[in-house]
Amino acid sequence: MGLLEDWHKKAYDEKADRNALQKLWSDYFLKEKNIYAELLKNPDEEVKGTVKELAAKYDVTVETMVGFLDGIQESLKTPNKIEYDLTEDTEVSLGFDQQKLYMNMVGAGADWLYGLPEWDAIFDKDEQKRLYLEQKNSGTIRKPRKIYPNDPCPCGSGKKYKKCHGRNVK
Repeated sequence: MGLLEDWHKKAYDEKADRNALQKLWSDYFLKEKNIYAELLKNPDEEVKGTVKELAAKYDVTVETMVGFLDGIQESLKTPNKIEYDLTEDTEVSLGFDQQKLYMNMVGAGADWLYGLPEWDAIFDKDEQKRLYLEQKNSGTIRKPRKIYPNDPCPCGSGKKYKKCHGRNVK
C-alpha cells in the first residue's frame, strides 16, 4: 500500500476517535499554513524534490507532506503522479498555478490559507476580491426567470408571451 492510501485511511477514517481526528487535522492545518507561507514568498519558483526531501525542507513528517501533496494536487501546473505507489523517494514538484491555487483555497473554505499576507505581494486586493467572487459564483446555480403566459415576450415584440413565442409551448 502506498503512502497516499495510508494518509487517506488515517485522515478520513470515519471510525476513528473524534478527538484524535480533530487533533490530526488541526496540527495538519497549522503545518500546511506554514508550508504555503513559504511557497508564496517565491511563487514563480518551482520547488522540486523527493517527498522525504520536501518533508525535511519544510520541517514536517513524510505523512504530513503526503497530505500536503494530496491537497495541492489540483492547483499544480503539472500534477504529480501520486495515486499509485507514492514512496518517500518519489520525485515531486510544487510548481503551482497562482490563480488556481487561490481559487481552490477559496473553494475549500480555507480562509487561513487564502487570507495569508503573502498573497498581497502576488495579487492586489481588487484581484483577490475578483478571484474570490469568481470562485464563489462558480458553484452558484442560477435558474432562469420563469416566464408566465401573460408576461411580455422576452423577444421584445411587445406582445404577451402566450400570443408570441409561447404560442406553441405546452
